[in-house]
Amino acid sequence: MSALRQAQGTQAQGTAPELSASQAAAIRLVDEHAAHNYHPLQVVVESGDGAWVTDIDGRRYLDCLAAYSAVNFGHSNPVLIDAAKAQLDRITLTSRAFHSDRLGPFVTALAQLAGKDMVLPMNTGAEAVESGIKVARAWGYRVKGVAPEQANIIVMDGNFHGRTISIISFSDDATARDGFGPFTPGFRSVAYGDVDAIANAIDENTVAVLVEPIQGEAGIVVPPASYLLALRELCTAQNVLMIADEIQSGLGRTGATFACDLVGVVPDLYLLGKALGGGIVPVSAVVGNADVLGVLNPGEHGSTFGGNPLAAAVGHAVVDLLATGEYQARAAELGAHLHSRLLSLVGRGVVEVRGAGLWAGIDIDPALASGREVCEALLARGILAKDTHGSTIRLAPPIVVSREDLDWLVDELELTLESFAA
Repeated sequence: MSALRQAQGTQAQGTAPELSASQAAAIRLVDEHAAHNYHPLQVVVESGDGAWVTDIDGRRYLDCLAAYSAVNFGHSNPVLIDAAKAQLDRITLTSRAFHSDRLGPFVTALAQLAGKDMVLPMNTGAEAVESGIKVARAWGYRVKGVAPEQANIIVMDGNFHGRTISIISFSDDATARDGFGPFTPGFRSVAYGDVDAIANAIDENTVAVLVEPIQGEAGIVVPPASYLLALRELCTAQNVLMIADEIQSGLGRTGATFACDLVGVVPDLYLLGKALGGGIVPVSAVVGNADVLGVLNPGEHGSTFGGNPLAAAVGHAVVDLLATGEYQARAAELGAHLHSRLLSLVGRGVVEVRGAGLWAGIDIDPALASGREVCEALLARGILAKDTHGSTIRLAPPIVVSREDLDWLVDELELTLESFAA
């Protein structure tokens, strides 16, 4: 047995340890001085390497969240770290008031990866969504001819695109929405996976349909196979933009460059983020063709840090990793194995398993335990996962994870469920 497997086995047999003085002090400091807008598991991470992280007491954990897909290429990926370090010694920020030597190569490479003409670089995923909304409205007024102030965008029930005011205006997540109005108008929400509902909601003022190819926060919800294909045909026929939010699903996570690729669909706009920054810096982007992104004029949209040289250097290195196809193929192969193993747990504490590639939503029998309780039990066994919507847990390990690690993960989940059943 390898030293790594020995360490894993020791963790797996352990019970939930009491917080050490150092971890308790670190958590107390956060609780006292950071806004309480998160409810993290009780672990304080200090370092990471590949698919594993280490807490401040030296205990190791298999990271099965990867910062919601932001760490697709692993913690401390040497290629991405080297790109960042090299740029840190040169220049990190110019603002878009001036040109930098790193922006052109980055946006060119990303446009080529996506098969599009242009890139609008931003920082966070929510900024990419907000930017996509602005672009769609501008296109509607300037190209489609929608009357001023009348543009509407169709969104999906159960969506998650961020937590800014405009985005929560079309969210049905009460936790993110309630108590934060008044809200931004101009959105219509319909059932996810139902193309007929979208068709019925479209009118002469509809400028776009905003969709997650796979809904992440909702529990890794995969729509019917025909859904995105039918949506693409509908948007083309009705002269409406199809905007795919691939912030979590894109850049290798599902076993393809984009989740849309799994069904052969090309949207008008891709919204990208998370993994685009390699887990090192926040990088996001709207990617599309010139007939859509070209509607923006100087001064109408921007960001001081958007497209900065450090972000461009790291983002370009990420695109180069994806250009080989190695990570996509790895996610597809390991994902098939992961899902096969997880499906064996259905009926034994698991109600349903959904997902694609190295992305899985697992519905735990609510009579057995909540998703939070399962994640806390997995934490005690050396596994980091995250719950959502009550009894669902999500798995999204870095794509560099090994097959051995995945087998150990499922073994430990099985033992966890057995312990709850007992």
